[in-house]
Amino acid sequence: MITGKNYIGNRQSAEGGKVYRTFNPQLNIENETGFTEATSNEIDAAVTLASKAFETYKNISGINKAEFLNTIAEEILALGDILIQTYCAESGLPEGRAIGERGRTIGQLKSFADALVEGSWVEATIDTAQPERQPMPKSDIRKMLIPIGPVVVFGASNFPLAFSTAGGDTASALASGCPVIVKSHPMHSGTGELVSSAIIKAAQKTGMPDGVFSNLNGSGIEVGQQLVKHPKVKAVGFTGSYKGGRALFDLAAQRDEPIPVFAEMGSINPVVLLPEALKTKGDTLAKTYAGSISLGTGQFCTKPGLLLGIKSDALSGFIQNLSEEILKIEPTCMLHPNIYETYNSNKKKAISQHGIEVLADYPSDTKPNHAKQTVATVKGDVFLKNTSLHQEVFGPYSIVVQCENENQLEKVILNLEGQLTGTIMADENEITRYSKVIAALQNKVGRIIFNGVPTGVEVCPSMMHGGPFPASTDSRFTAIGVHAIKRWVRPFSYQDWPNKLLPEALKNENPLGINRYIDGIQTKNKL
Repeated sequence: MITGKNYIGNRQSAEGGKVYRTFNPQLNIENETGFTEATSNEIDAAVTLASKAFETYKNISGINKAEFLNTIAEEILALGDILIQTYCAESGLPEGRAIGERGRTIGQLKSFADALVEGSWVEATIDTAQPERQPMPKSDIRKMLIPIGPVVVFGASNFPLAFSTAGGDTASALASGCPVIVKSHPMHSGTGELVSSAIIKAAQKTGMPDGVFSNLNGSGIEVGQQLVKHPKVKAVGFTGSYKGGRALFDLAAQRDEPIPVFAEMGSINPVVLLPEALKTKGDTLAKTYAGSISLGTGQFCTKPGLLLGIKSDALSGFIQNLSEEILKIEPTCMLHPNIYETYNSNKKKAISQHGIEVLADYPSDTKPNHAKQTVATVKGDVFLKNTSLHQEVFGPYSIVVQCENENQLEKVILNLEGQLTGTIMADENEITRYSKVIAALQNKVGRIIFNGVPTGVEVCPSMMHGGPFPASTDSRFTAIGVHAIKRWVRPFSYQDWPNKLLPEALKNENPLGINRYIDGIQTKNKL
């Protein structure tokens, strides 16, 4: 049952007088349940409880934390149809997407649980003492990763499960030993409350401290601002717009004790269409990219919003085919009327720029909140002069830049901002010839794709989901895969510490049986 209340650790609370509702974009009506926005007292209570829980939770074994994460996965599944129905009613996304995203969320939780059981993620490093060394003896020094404290996670609008309440940020922070306070996304607060109930049940079943998880409602920016400014919060995870992410980043930097904000803030994900690839498979590429641009109504952070090519008959043919293929796709529903209106506003601004030619704009009437897909084109020199064309249009929109030659193509790439992904569509023989173009793209992205589409992000240890600013606030870290845990930890060294008082990961006996670096050699051996 959805109550509309906040979770302050294990208890529900609704002290405030401000109530808001979620919205069903398919039916174009508000949903029934009212959600009570968290008050300043409730915010402080949640963070204070998390800080107290951290004293215990940071010392809980990897095996026990893994049991907690696996139990969260079980409890999410146990929610059954009510979770899927609420997800659809609050997002306008289809049932298949909801079921798939639930599976991904559960898979993420289990992958972090597996990493905790294996244990080597702590990067234990030991340099043994050399008391006879001259001219100075060498101390025994041992290092590992330790959790940093309570983490605030902001739910994402476009992934109500996988990037929200129990999504990758929460799963990785809990795995690291950090309590989590979620600022629930106001567009899917019901989904968030249901998932929160599953996390709380799992915490109670596995004996986790009260306050290891809280979930706070908020319709605007005030709750989030108070959380980021709270002195007991030690890090922030965010997925959303550049405006929102940058505001949180700046706010965190202005604190007396600045804290890290790991924000993923969108991307236009450039695709480089090299000549031979267009000649041999241009028709197929047009159909493939029409589908990728419109997938999920263009609401993926990895949507290909920028297609780059060198002027040729093959590029002209691709553009024609892309324009035809994208109009064959039936428009689908966006997440919320506000997002729908923003899409139309940003698209109108983009296509009104000097030198822009609209190639395809879905001509028929659509249902409420269903976005019309659009493809435009522009010459390379115009694109270089107008950086507003680099801005993401969140929705089923993409622009094709027609470059005069290879040099201009390279220049366009060099002038782009940081991106999550870059894609090269090429014949294998072209890779060497266009090495400068590929090198330029590598400097701008976190992941480079060969002959594929950027939409669809595999959850695995090798995945890099992040990129140079403004794709993310720290390009050294990924938001997807088990290495996302590294955002919530810091290296910590023990010098000449008694063996019996060391953490298990650093003891001579290696009781956890993990891989460690001992005097520069990776081994599972005991000392």
